[in-house]
Amino acid sequence: MNRTRLLSLALLSTTLFTGLAAAQGGAAIPLRTSRIATGLTFPTNVVFAPGDNDRVFLTEKRGTIRIFKQSTSTLLPAILDIDPIVGGGTTQNNEQGLLGLAFHPDWQTNGYVYLYYTNNAGGTVVARYTMDPNNPEAPINTGTALQIITFTQPFTNHNGGWIGFGPSGYLYIASGDGGSANDPGNRAQQIVNQKLGKMLRLDVNGDDFPADPTRNYAIPPENPFVGMAGDDEILHYGLRNPWRSTFDRATGDLYIADVGQNAREEVNVAPAGSAGLNFGWRCMEGNLCTGLSGCTCMSPSLTMPIHWYDHGPTGGISITGGLVYRGCEIPEADGTYFFVDYGTNRYWSVKWNGSSATEFTVQTSKFTPTLEGLTSNLVVAWGENHDGEMYYVRHGGGTGQGWLYRVVRDPSADPLPDCNGNGQPDTCDIARGDSLDLNGNGIPDECEPVPGDLNGDGIVDGADLGIMLGAWGECDGCDADLNGDGTVDGGDLGVLLGNWT
Repeated sequence: MNRTRLLSLALLSTTLFTGLAAAQGGAAIPLRTSRIATGLTFPTNVVFAPGDNDRVFLTEKRGTIRIFKQSTSTLLPAILDIDPIVGGGTTQNNEQGLLGLAFHPDWQTNGYVYLYYTNNAGGTVVARYTMDPNNPEAPINTGTALQIITFTQPFTNHNGGWIGFGPSGYLYIASGDGGSANDPGNRAQQIVNQKLGKMLRLDVNGDDFPADPTRNYAIPPENPFVGMAGDDEILHYGLRNPWRSTFDRATGDLYIADVGQNAREEVNVAPAGSAGLNFGWRCMEGNLCTGLSGCTCMSPSLTMPIHWYDHGPTGGISITGGLVYRGCEIPEADGTYFFVDYGTNRYWSVKWNGSSATEFTVQTSKFTPTLEGLTSNLVVAWGENHDGEMYYVRHGGGTGQGWLYRVVRDPSADPLPDCNGNGQPDTCDIARGDSLDLNGNGIPDECEPVPGDLNGDGIVDGADLGIMLGAWGECDGCDADLNGDGTVDGGDLGVLLGNWT
């Protein structure tokens, strides 16, 4: 991730912040952050297991998984510690360690959890462990480990590390270009016998290599290089050091934040269903030509980033990709992608409409200070719960001290309607399926009067019919005039019978 670059590089640069032609501003988003957990050491992931909104699973760089239990505000001891087999995970400046965590979509049945880490030889390992989904706080048996895939790393930096399951149920793996500067082996552009600088996609529910104990996966038939030159595992390529990716749960689009070298940081989008995209590294950094070989700069065959920023006084030095908000507590943020710079503590948001980036907005003041008055720099990962609410982790530099934050609705903003008084906004009731909204007006149906319920008992029945018949004829503003035409007649009777329960 090139985390070792000094902040002074950004301060000395005179390059101004730029981006795509996206308008500054956008709609105001009323959010703040709240620190909810302390006591972590170099945290690297925030992940929720399927069906569990209470426990926040957190990885630490040295090789541990911990749980923060929100219902009791408790940070539990490690449920897994693989420090003896994880290399380079004890300092800030080393980019190795336990970098990725993903739960199998059927975790509640099979208990499978997947890890991405660098081993003691510096190579990348993706392995599956089995835990007890009925007792997720129990220690994970290290003897359940099953290696899924491994590949060597020529240098210690640019390891990538994000893994996640996509809408298709396949496992996605983001790998860096292997390190050093300028991708000296042109690994990101190579597609034959080269897994570095790629977005890989595997079917972990099958095994196309039963004779090879180091390859426990099948190849998705939709992968672009199946049956032709190129590694079958590759989905997209031309990445330098993708540091945190995410799926938009509403569209299936894959957002990939890629750390730049000396000039630009970038956000890429792989539309749902796309395959074989080339994001341009090493011949391009953001939308700049590097002068390096490997691909043709500005070629129509390359996929350009939807947004980028410079290493200038209003930019940063190392992007940490975030999330597309699809929660219910801040509906003003729906469809907005949030991201941050690791080194300069600057936050932004942008919207992608499928063809262009819009509503680019500086969001730093919303995140710093937090509700506790603490700044939240050195952000390394974001996560979302099942309601789509956002969390992130940061650490305090060389000390390794780490914190967990939750993004919340700004307490000073207008509160959201809670018509049924259950303590949750109506948007959340509807989004979770707790309340129906058949007419799509954003109000739970139980909070709206049912046309024809003239006595207000919650049902339309004979009692209401009696009231209507008693008011039959001309009527000036009476409740039985359901269609508001000044009379109680057959039209109103039709409305009442249409809502009969």
